[in-house]
Amino acid sequence: MRRPMRWIDLTGQVAVVTGAAGGIGRGIALALADVGAAVALIDRQEAACRPIVAEIEAGGGRAVAIGCDLAVAEEIAATAERVQIALGPTDILVNNAGLLSPGGMDELTAEAWHATLSVNLTGYFLSAQAFGAQMLARGAGSLVHIASIAASAPQGASGAYSVSKAGIVMLSQQLATEWGPRGVRSNVVSPGLIRTPMSQPFYDAPGVLEARQALVPVRRIGEPADIANAVVFLASARASYVTGDEIVVDGGFTRTIMNVIPRPGFS
Repeated sequence: MRRPMRWIDLTGQVAVVTGAAGGIGRGIALALADVGAAVALIDRQEAACRPIVAEIEAGGGRAVAIGCDLAVAEEIAATAERVQIALGPTDILVNNAGLLSPGGMDELTAEAWHATLSVNLTGYFLSAQAFGAQMLARGAGSLVHIASIAASAPQGASGAYSVSKAGIVMLSQQLATEWGPRGVRSNVVSPGLIRTPMSQPFYDAPGVLEARQALVPVRRIGEPADIANAVVFLASARASYVTGDEIVVDGGFTRTIMNVIPRPGFS
């Protein structure tokens, strides 16, 4: 009798998750480990990644935590080498690290602009180069970049955030077209309203949870697992014919614009 196989099985593959200490990063790392991948958790806060590593190891998986400032090219290159020594060549890179600094365009400083882009966009490019080199050398691999619905709908008073997220989408498309012939795919996951430890203070304010849920067609706020499920699919061979694409995970929120237009006589 044949043993049932997982629909997705990443056993024997090495996955790298940047920004792994955050809510979405943690969810992605755990989901990749659940389907068999060895996971490198990369974050400036290495200590915050260690409990996640312990959780993965307690479940029988392999993981390592490495501290890295993704705004520094030399640190990213050194981290790629450390991952290869610890776990083996990288098969999957999930660019997830992100920075959000408030500020309107009329008052945004050049320093704040560059600080956001250095992590959210340049850091993604440098990570794709460093870890992608290992994939290109073997002629196989998958890049998954976390953008945002703010990539196509500008989020005001958020500095360079929307600009950086829009850049991620184009970066992914360019990588897909250039590296596809060499066996490496590149895709984007764009989250909508997701409840994480970082966003929890919003939901702690009276009435915010209910007001936001009412805007989402599926009537709930997303969780990190919702993003992780999309990432695991794109990282796997099940998505072998998907590249240069974007999966929006927002419960249908960005499709509601026509419903907010007043139309007398229509319910």
